[in-house]
This record gives sequence, C-alpha cells and structure tokens, in this order.
Amino acid sequence: MAALDAKTTILNAAKRTLLSESKSVADLVNYLDDDFVKSVEIIYQSKQRLVITGIGKSAIIAQKIVATLNSTGTPSLFLHAAEAVHGDLGMLQKDDVVICISKSGNSPEIKVLTPLLKRFGNTLIGMTADKNSFLGKESHYILNAFVEEEACPNNLAPTNSTTAQLALGDALAVALMEMRNFKSEDFALYHPGGALGKKLLLRVKDMLDTTHTPQVTPDASIKKVIMEISEKRLGVTAVIENNTVIGIITDGDIRRMLNNNDTFTHLVAKDIMTHNPKNISSDILVSDALNTLENNAITQLVVIDNGNYKGILHLHDILKEGIV
Repeated sequence: MAALDAKTTILNAAKRTLLSESKSVADLVNYLDDDFVKSVEIIYQSKQRLVITGIGKSAIIAQKIVATLNSTGTPSLFLHAAEAVHGDLGMLQKDDVVICISKSGNSPEIKVLTPLLKRFGNTLIGMTADKNSFLGKESHYILNAFVEEEACPNNLAPTNSTTAQLALGDALAVALMEMRNFKSEDFALYHPGGALGKKLLLRVKDMLDTTHTPQVTPDASIKKVIMEISEKRLGVTAVIENNTVIGIITDGDIRRMLNNNDTFTHLVAKDIMTHNPKNISSDILVSDALNTLENNAITQLVVIDNGNYKGILHLHDILKEGIV
C-alpha cells in the first residue's frame, strides 16, 4: 500500500470511529428516563456501598466508574462477575445497591450471577444495551446503554458500547455530585496529594520551613546581612527589632547597594532594608499566598502570626509542591 493511501486509510478509520462513538454517546440523551432518575435517588439515599460488577470489557468500565464515584463522594466497590461466584460474592452486604454492566445482558456469567446479586434484597440496577435481556428483566431499574452498532468494522469489538457505558457512568456520577452539592473543596479531600488538593487544602504553615528563618538586627553590618542571606538560601532576610519585623533585605537590595556605593563599611541593615514588607499569616492557603506574590511581582513573603515572625515563604517552595 502506498504511503499516501495508508495515511488516508488510517485517518478515515480514526474519523469514522470517533464520529460513530460520539453519535452513540449523544443518542444516550434520548434514553434517559425515570429509571435513571430513580437509580440516582436510590444510590444517593443508600446508607451502604454501591457495588458495580461486570465481565470482560464491561468489567474494565465498571472499575473506572467505581474510581470516579469514590473520588466524588459515593463509596463504591468493584466486583468481578466471574470471581463473584468463586467467593468474592462475600463482598456484597445487605442493603448494598448493585449495578451490573453487560451489553447483551445475556452472557452465561451474568445469568448465573444476577439472581445472586439480589439474595439479600439488594436493589439491582442493570446497565445494558438490551432492556429485554435476562439482565434487563431481572433488574429493578435499567440504565439504558443502547447503541445501534459498534465502530468496529465487523460490528464485534466493544467500542461504541463501552464508550456509551463509560459516558453513562459519568452522567450518573455527576448527577450524584449535584445531589450531594459536591464542591471543589470536597473533591480536594479525596485528592490531597494532587495539584488540586494542594491548591485547595495546603496552608502556609503546612510547608513553612521554621528551621531556616533568616533574620538580622537593624544595626547588623552588611557583611552579616550577606552571610545570613547566603546561609539560609532564601535570597532574603528579615530585619527584626524588639521581636518585630521592621523590614526585609533581599539579594536585589544588596546588588542595588553595591551599584550605588563604592564602599559599604559605613552602612548597616536598616540603611538598605525595605520598610513594611508584604506579609501573610501562616494559616492562609498557599494558593492565596501565591496570588499575593504574583500580584506584587515578588518572590518572597514574610510570614507573621500575631506579630511574631515565623519565617519566609519563597515562590520556589510553592513551585516544588506542584501547585502551579
């Protein structure tokens, strides 16, 4: 096959797939009904877990839906349909709500498992492309994941069907989020290690290095100032008088002093310091501190709590946390 023909074939196949799958997802809007509404309400009102099961590609989709629900406030568990009948059914507890995912709704494993999923009086929600399948008829409620065809040229490999299942799972999760009035702050609680979690949860006191608090007296020599800035490696030192910060000296102040003076033996810290430096409390969010740095085009902030000097917050420390 010529290179040009190969390129055309590849791009056409990709375009057909994406257009076919996007149509299948768009068509799902027409299948949303009272069963979907009731399913969301039952899951929302449940005091127990949500257990999601499936087999084959549907099992992989089930795992992704479980992950999404867990991170958005709906405690969920994945149960593999094949392993369920070999002991894992013990995961299922009384009053758990169950979602069983199967395109056909008629696979042997699903037929064996479906009656068992209701053994404790559990509510069974079937996600299937065939409402008249075994799963469809045995379920209390149906999440209709009907697709006209697969994107696969042989109409065999799960493509449109699994994309539809995934999208329907996302719709379920978002509906539950809105029912719970789930905020970005709530999301952060489930993602404390991610950038969003840090942005919404991390406070200055959580990352402030209190072992390196550069400080000099107002009458300290310039040599002492330079040594303090160099030793603490923050590019700045606070000037402290009577336990109060009266100014700061940055490495930029040192450079400007050298440009303006042939000698500095007659100068002391208070002669070159910046008065009334920008400061913050250690209890504010790091993201708010970052906004202060950006708005003032500076790289360091003095941290002061109730008049007490706590240390220096540097832009580089924030960048290391991955908040930006």
